[in-house]
Amino acid sequence: MGMKMILKKIHVYLYVASVALIYFLLWPIFYYCSLNPARYKRMNQVRRHWGFISSAIVGFYFRFEYEEPIDWNKTYIICPNHTSNLDIAAMCILVNSDCCFMGKEELKDGLVTGLFFRSVDIALNRESKMSSYRAFKKAAERLQNGTSMIIFPEGKIGAEYPPVLHEFKNGPFKLAIELKVPIIPISSSNTWKMLWDDGTKHGTRPGICKYYVHMPIETALLTDAGADELRERVYDIISRKLVD
Repeated sequence: MGMKMILKKIHVYLYVASVALIYFLLWPIFYYCSLNPARYKRMNQVRRHWGFISSAIVGFYFRFEYEEPIDWNKTYIICPNHTSNLDIAAMCILVNSDCCFMGKEELKDGLVTGLFFRSVDIALNRESKMSSYRAFKKAAERLQNGTSMIIFPEGKIGAEYPPVLHEFKNGPFKLAIELKVPIIPISSSNTWKMLWDDGTKHGTRPGICKYYVHMPIETALLTDAGADELRERVYDIISRKLVD
């Protein structure tokens, strides 16, 4: 193993330590907020600071470019491509309003993610129709109450390195049309170069992670029959930006 890779391996452990340290310092606040849904908004505000501080300590910074200004007083479904665990911190920082994530059921058992996915966030098991139904029912309730939803439409970080954009799941697009909620596509073309997946295989390095925030796509005039077309439209928007 060369010196460069050794340094990248050391850096990933520094990042994990940073995330864990800041989390445990903030844990009493997170736990208090998690006990009452009325405090989920405050929980998200603290999570934004956690994401920024734990990343910045080891040299990860986020730069957001906007196709047009976003009115965060509105409710959205945010759909980013997914290549890195840093995408989670980036979305926490980006979405300047009450929000929650939808993610895989295993996150409920995570040391750091568990508290969030048992409270403010929504876990689902895509292999179970009942679990998926309950998760999207809960997501619909949150959206109707003004909480924006962050959903990675690929549903995973793929095994390919360099990463490729995988086929999108239908769920977020059907939900957007059903509730007439705009979708914001987000493209990240270089975050994987700093930290791919969880960083353990290729290590990590400091850098500026760039995210392009596309203009919201209105769904008010769409019908259920247009869900596939909407999914492909969002896919194409993100895909084209990745190769710019």
